[in-house]
Amino acid sequence: MKKQIIRLLTAACLALACSISAAALPKTLIPGGCTIGVKLYTQGLVVTGFESRSAAKAAGLKKGDVIIQVDGEAVHTAAALRECLEEEQVILKILRNGREAEFCVRPNGNQIGAYVRDSLAGIGTVTYYDPDTGAFGALGHGVSDSETKMLLPVEAGVVVESSVADVKKGRDGAPGELKGSFDVNTILGKVERNAERGIFGTLDVPIPGTPLPVAEAGEAEPGPAEIWANVDGREVRSYSVEILRIYPHADETGRNLLLEVTDPALLATTGGIVQGMSGSPIIQNGRLLGAVTHVLVNDSAKGYGIFIENMLDVAG
Repeated sequence: MKKQIIRLLTAACLALACSISAAALPKTLIPGGCTIGVKLYTQGLVVTGFESRSAAKAAGLKKGDVIIQVDGEAVHTAAALRECLEEEQVILKILRNGREAEFCVRPNGNQIGAYVRDSLAGIGTVTYYDPDTGAFGALGHGVSDSETKMLLPVEAGVVVESSVADVKKGRDGAPGELKGSFDVNTILGKVERNAERGIFGTLDVPIPGTPLPVAEAGEAEPGPAEIWANVDGREVRSYSVEILRIYPHADETGRNLLLEVTDPALLATTGGIVQGMSGSPIIQNGRLLGAVTHVLVNDSAKGYGIFIENMLDVAG
């Protein structure tokens, strides 16, 4: 099949791979644990790569640039970009590292030799839901573009109903994965922010459950804890883990807690922590402490978690 010069790249799955003062923390939140389907729409078009002899690259564009305008007209989709490339030369306005810049590009026909992304879809896990405001947080880490490894600039997004259809079991050296199915006709809410410590928004369909007290980072301690996860259908279950180490100052990495799955049922089903479980709430001593964020590639039974207060600090 002939490769298109400009095309929409979509991901099959989201990676499933500061501190806030105590006075500002909510007193209670409902822990999640349920998977959701997420559809994100980028702010402009993210450049993910180039063809050989690319007019865009020759003009000075780089991977990770976000095309926001062509000749003064805003563009939001790959199709809209193609329609704007009929002139002998065009002016592309881009965002690079938060700053705007303009480049003069001479298209070859209606092609500039750039691969772009305008949306991404995948599965993730809800960490918390606030019944007072409808706010939710999920993943515990941001959604990055798979090609550029940069945080995806999100303009809008929706959350839809999801269930786990299958599990690719993790093993040492090869992280596993939850394989979900989405009901695109059942929109649960919207995504309003994609940040380094999670995705955040509001839900129109409440998550049932009993609110738990929110733990401060200083309340974390090595020892037994539990995670709530959805690894079969829509069922959310509690699984035992051990907090091995605490890294109180690792605020920017999402690695505040080193965890090991000890629950025989979860180990038998998933092999430990797998992609798609990011966001699974961590409960210790009856308090919502944080969320699962990463799996150790060389030991699938172990992974990392982020303090819930660090998620709430950037929730907006």
